[in-house]
Amino acid sequence: MVRYVYDFTEGGREMAGLLGGKGSNLAEMTRLGLPVPPGFVITTDACRAFLTTGGEPAGMSREVSDHLKAVEKAAGRRLGQRDDPLLLSVRSGARFSMPGMMETILDIGLNDDSVLGLAKVSGSERFAWDSYRRLVQMFGSTVMGVDARLFERAMADLKDRRGARDDVHLDAGDLAGLVETYKTVIRRETGQDFPQSPAEQLRRAILAVFESWNGERARLYRRREHIPDDLGTAVSVQRMVFGNLGPDSGSGVAFTRDPATGRPGLYGDYLPNAQGEDVVAGIRNTVPLGELERLDPESYARLRAHMETLERHYRDLCDIEFTIERGTLWMLQTRVGKRTAEAAFALAAALADEGLITPDEGLARVSGDGLARLMFPRFDTSEHGDPLAHGLPASPGAAVGAAVFHSAEAVRRAAAGEKVVLVRQETNPDDLPGMIAAQAVLTSRGGKTSHAAVVARGMGKVCVCGAEELTVDTEARRFTAPDGTVVEEGTVISVDGSAGAVYPGSVPLADSAVMRFLETGGTDEGAAWVVDSVARALARADTVRRLEVRANADTPEDAARARRFGAQGIGLCRTEHMFLGERRKLVEEMILADSDVERERALAALLPLQRRDFAAILEAMDGLPVTIRLLDPPLHEFLPDRTDLAVRIAAAEARGDLPAAHDAELLTAVNRMHEENPMLGLRGVRLGLVVPGLVAMQVRAIGEAVAERLRAGGAPRAEIMVPLVGDVRELRIVRDEVRRVLAEVSEESGLLVDCPVGTMIELPRAALTAGRIAEEAEFFSFGTNDLTQTTWGFSRDDVEAEFFSAYLDKGVFPVSPFETIDRDGVGRLVTIAVAEGRAARPDLKIGVCGEHGGDPESVHFFHSAGLDYVSCSPFRVPVARLEAGRAALEDVEGSDSR
Repeated sequence: MVRYVYDFTEGGREMAGLLGGKGSNLAEMTRLGLPVPPGFVITTDACRAFLTTGGEPAGMSREVSDHLKAVEKAAGRRLGQRDDPLLLSVRSGARFSMPGMMETILDIGLNDDSVLGLAKVSGSERFAWDSYRRLVQMFGSTVMGVDARLFERAMADLKDRRGARDDVHLDAGDLAGLVETYKTVIRRETGQDFPQSPAEQLRRAILAVFESWNGERARLYRRREHIPDDLGTAVSVQRMVFGNLGPDSGSGVAFTRDPATGRPGLYGDYLPNAQGEDVVAGIRNTVPLGELERLDPESYARLRAHMETLERHYRDLCDIEFTIERGTLWMLQTRVGKRTAEAAFALAAALADEGLITPDEGLARVSGDGLARLMFPRFDTSEHGDPLAHGLPASPGAAVGAAVFHSAEAVRRAAAGEKVVLVRQETNPDDLPGMIAAQAVLTSRGGKTSHAAVVARGMGKVCVCGAEELTVDTEARRFTAPDGTVVEEGTVISVDGSAGAVYPGSVPLADSAVMRFLETGGTDEGAAWVVDSVARALARADTVRRLEVRANADTPEDAARARRFGAQGIGLCRTEHMFLGERRKLVEEMILADSDVERERALAALLPLQRRDFAAILEAMDGLPVTIRLLDPPLHEFLPDRTDLAVRIAAAEARGDLPAAHDAELLTAVNRMHEENPMLGLRGVRLGLVVPGLVAMQVRAIGEAVAERLRAGGAPRAEIMVPLVGDVRELRIVRDEVRRVLAEVSEESGLLVDCPVGTMIELPRAALTAGRIAEEAEFFSFGTNDLTQTTWGFSRDDVEAEFFSAYLDKGVFPVSPFETIDRDGVGRLVTIAVAEGRAARPDLKIGVCGEHGGDPESVHFFHSAGLDYVSCSPFRVPVARLEAGRAALEDVEGSDSR
């Protein structure tokens, strides 16, 4: 028999796959002896079985009943008991944290009878009715599918009638009436009554949590975070403890360090006389956690001790939820906390310094994506005046966009290409699509642990929350600043998530401190904390990584920048970029040449220009390899647009003029060279085989540049790459031409000019015949952009705007194959080519120069596939260095586990 239910005392954090993150951590805290209300976990196996069959797994209800009896025995009261009812919470908990995406239901067990018993035993009629209205509201929206806004509207109407600023100022009679209003809403919307049976409440709540796994916002969140759809969620059932019993009670969320910066200290929010959901939802502004020391010194001291225990046990930043019930502290949850990129690097360095983790563990806890975010520009507010308002700096960064006040509007405008800032009083899980679409999130309520803050930090979005100086009117779609400034929807604002400030208009940007450090080695005093952490992580990565990191660079300036960023050479120098601008006319002359003499004259004019380009790049990368790709794109790309030429000629004829002879000649050439699909036409190695003298000119320019640098005392390491080879015979012909020209240059210069000749593997046939190609190639470089296009059979430029979004929505792609390598298809071709290439030539140097070379996940694949280097844009070089180091650590860990 499959087991579906575990008591907290039976589990631990190592069981996260079965008990989910929340359940396994509750079990771990119980194991540590912390004060955790007793309960049990229904496993992810049960959820998967339910999602497969649509029904409750056989035997699950019996197990739930048995474990419930154990909780009842420990509590000394029963679920639904009229005079002193046991109440339960039902919470979801997937293996990976999905904050706010799944549903919570509190106070299971209350009904029209037991609410009276709860009032009597607690001594607070208001507390009892407040608990009952929470149950009816949560159960109605989560289990019975009633629009949550209907309950919110009923609460808002009641507060307006009573003149109450928030729900704390409603009395027992108000809340009792609200319960009846809620029940009427449920009956009207569903045709059913709110269930009075506690057993039915519990059963339906558990199944509703299972169903919420496939809810729209949960699927959207998983898609964005690349969480598999087949994991399922566990369900934690736990005895209720109450933070809404009066001023000696309350709830809070605490972090063992600042999740925004990583700095040590006690961080979090506390809300007296409130349940935990109130803290996260931001319906009332919290007080800083430090205020708890004044309100309840004993609970504060116990909380600090528990936080220290948890941080040392987990060896990481911990995110903790707690409740104080009439002076008694209860720990309701802990997990490794979400953090900003800045905090991740700072924490890794600090925890290593404290001996809690090793330097390698510190490197494993940061990421290339995080480093990329730290390289983004920040606001330069030196000349922009005062901000409109201040709030809490919940997630750092700088973002500019039009203010919008509803999630759907954010999605609509973002889809049209507009940058937006989502402005709300507070966010809830239904706002997730808008948060994803927005550049930043701004709320007038909530603390650093509110839904807006937690989700934004997890997504790397800029966020300022709790800007209570702002009056946000979502219905009128505007907010009012404290100086009276009214900002209507569509007005551009700037949000500084590092300083917690909101500015009117578009604030100019300045380079980040991390970028400045990477480019110049310098830093600002105020940014030394994070810059030092980044430097240490990169240094460690460089120590352990096996993959070299090169750059794609076509100019001396890009080459020099790449070298400053730590590039170990150039993996792709695209020569076609050297034929643009004024040089385009020389290419036109080459294409239009009627004789060998004319063509050679045009090539001769291009030769010194190419030589100068190569010499400058080789100087910038002196001593490091520079892989130069011979001309790749179709020649018609260097000619005027076909339609423009035809219109120009037709216009001249319409005026009765003779068209310019050059225009007519160009149009003839363009028509002759026109291809329906130029990506698969006359380009790459094919150009070298059919355009006489083109390969010779480029190779001579490379060879003479090498000779020039040798005479200057340099150490040039030029490598010549032949693009788009599909058959070894193509490569053999071009290689022989290269060797012939280099021999001529060597003889003329009196210097040995010897450049390795390799090829770009960007066609499936090349990958599948790599063994034969390696007999003629001294190195391979995978051009994964074109290899992806030719493997999938589509053109990136055409399909990304046409159907990629639909494919992502439908789950055909978990992520674009142009962003992260398709391991099953393109990756399979890479592994075949590596194996066959090395079998034919053991010393074959192999790299990748497509955009995937700078993608963190793809770098890990290239490491495991046995490549020697990755090459990416200069600005992605630090990211690739970091991920290459992390990939090496994963490789070691995998070997150890085997």
